[in-house]
Amino acid sequence: MRELDYQRSKSEKMRYCFGIDIGGTTVKIGLFSISGEIIDKWEIKTHTENQGERILPDISESILNKLEEKKILKSDVNGIGIGVPAPVKADGIVKNTVNLGWKYKEVKREMEELSGLRTEVGNDANVAALGEMWLGAGKGQENMIMVTLGTGVGGGIIVDGKPLVGAHGAGGEIGHLCMNYEETEKCGCGNTGCLEQYASATGIVRLAKKKLEAGAADTVLNAENVTAKDVFDAVKAGDQVAMEIAEEFGRYLGYALANIAALVDPAAIVIGGGVSKAGEILLDYVEKAYEERVFFANKRVRFALAQLGNDAGIFGAAKMVLK
Repeated sequence: MRELDYQRSKSEKMRYCFGIDIGGTTVKIGLFSISGEIIDKWEIKTHTENQGERILPDISESILNKLEEKKILKSDVNGIGIGVPAPVKADGIVKNTVNLGWKYKEVKREMEELSGLRTEVGNDANVAALGEMWLGAGKGQENMIMVTLGTGVGGGIIVDGKPLVGAHGAGGEIGHLCMNYEETEKCGCGNTGCLEQYASATGIVRLAKKKLEAGAADTVLNAENVTAKDVFDAVKAGDQVAMEIAEEFGRYLGYALANIAALVDPAAIVIGGGVSKAGEILLDYVEKAYEERVFFANKRVRFALAQLGNDAGIFGAAKMVLK
C-alpha cells in the first residue's frame, strides 16, 4: 500500500471525500469538502482493455496524487464513493459490466486495498439520484424518484435517504418496466414493451416516426431525420402533431411513475438526462398523465428538472461516504 508524506493543511478541522463516476470512456473524479463544496474535479481515461484491469489502479493513483498535490492527509478523508454503470450488490461486488470489461469485480475491497481509504460503491443511476437528493433538485427530500432520459431510460429510487439497491443490485431499473403488453419489437434488454422503448430519446423518435409514417396531418416534423429535440421544439411552436407525440410520451412515463409512486411514496420526482433539456413543457405532459392514474395518497408530489447535470454522479458518490 502506498504511503504518502504529507504536511498537515492549515485547517485541521477540514474534512474531505472523493466522488467517482466511472463511465465507459472517462472517469469523472471530484474532491469535496464534507459539506458538499467541490474543491477540485477532473477526468481520466477509462482503460477498458484486458478486462478493465487498470481502471481501479488508475483511479487510486489519481486520488493519491491529488492528496499529495493538495497536502491533505488520508486521516482527513472520509472515504471514496464510486458509481458504476452496472448492478452493484451491497457488498460492493459487480458482475458483468459490459462497458468496462469486468466479469466479476470486488470493487469495494480492491479500492480499499489500493488506496487505503474506506470505499462505498453503487449503481451509477442510483448514485446520481442520491446526488440530486443531497444538493440538487431533490434537496431536502429523503424519498425521491429520479428518471434519466437519454439514449435509454435510467432510474434511481431513494427511500429514507438511501438508494433502493435490492437483492441483486438491480433496484430502480425503471426503464425496463413493461408498459405495453402488445408490443412486438424488442427492447435492447431482450424483452418487449419496456418503458425505454417509448420514453427515451430513441423511444420518442420511434413514436414520432410511427405517427408520421401513418400519414399525420400538416407538421414541421420530418420522419427521415426527426429527433426528440425536434419534437419538443415543434411542441413549443404549437405543432399539433408534435403535441400528440408528446402526449403519448407523457402517458407512458407518467403512468409508469404513478405505478412506482404506489410502491415507494415519493415526495419528489426528478427528471434528468438529455431529453429533459426540453424544459418545463416536458414536465407538463408527464405530470398531467401522472395525475390521471396516481393513487390519491401519492398526488402531492413535486416534479422538478435535475439541476446537477453531469456532476450528479460525483456528488452522489461523495454522499455515500458521508453516512
